[in-house]
Amino acid sequence: MKKNKTMIVCFLAPAVFTFVAVFLYPVLRTLIMSFFQVESVTASTSEWTFYGFNNYITMFNSSSWQTSMLNMLKIWLVGGAVVLALSLLFAVILTSGIRFKNFFRAAIYLPNVISAVALATMWIYYIFSKKYGLLNTVLDGLGLDKVNWLGSNMKFWSMLIAFMFGAVGYYMLIFLSGIERIPKDIYEAATIDGAGKLQQFTHITMPLLKSVFKTNITFWSVNTITFFVWSKMFSPVDTEATTIAPVVYLYDIVFGTKGVVHRDAGQGAAVGVTLCLCVVIIYFVFNKLIKDEDIEY
Repeated sequence: MKKNKTMIVCFLAPAVFTFVAVFLYPVLRTLIMSFFQVESVTASTSEWTFYGFNNYITMFNSSSWQTSMLNMLKIWLVGGAVVLALSLLFAVILTSGIRFKNFFRAAIYLPNVISAVALATMWIYYIFSKKYGLLNTVLDGLGLDKVNWLGSNMKFWSMLIAFMFGAVGYYMLIFLSGIERIPKDIYEAATIDGAGKLQQFTHITMPLLKSVFKTNITFWSVNTITFFVWSKMFSPVDTEATTIAPVVYLYDIVFGTKGVVHRDAGQGAAVGVTLCLCVVIIYFVFNKLIKDEDIEY
């Protein structure tokens, strides 16, 4: 018995140590740091000055933070509605017995294989470019005026379109796995009873995909909150109000930029804690709103 306990400890020790060092310690340190005035992330605790909730107050009063949260909300609402709707549509089509299913599935998922930096560069220079971009080439061919897709009034939506293009395939695969887990007998019985494809979708597919919807909403929320690369690619030099996201705001505060000279790791920690709470709240809200449907045999 003692030998077994020793073996269990030996096997668990590396995993427990890794969990504490890589996950638990950074989380606790960030949470504590958010209540202190800290200039550098690497500053020792002896240099910390207790600041209470002032980091949070300063953050919420910042116009840049408010703009970044508004941008994130638009990405989450508009982008989420479009991405989840398209990914569900493609998943339903691919599970309807369409020919060349594997080819279409791979083609739709392909943007996820490409680096976000490469994908953003492709959209910026080959799609949205005012002089040589594909969109303006089409508009010019139709005799219409060219559009400055990367102008201040269009940049956010251009960025969102590019981001959504690269996200659809990922969520489609999750919907696919959910639909393929639904027993075919249920659809066959519904067909015998005279139910059409639309009725089967609304009364069978949708109810039995509730848990998958919760998973996709949670993943989409995490991807929205960690929105960084796309913002930096569309505003590579200076942080702009049209593309700023909370994580970009955090980066500017912690590491400093052209417009931010004073670094504030404590406020950056407050931003991180707030974003984490956003994901937790979204998860619990949708977990309460969307109840799983069990398959009865």
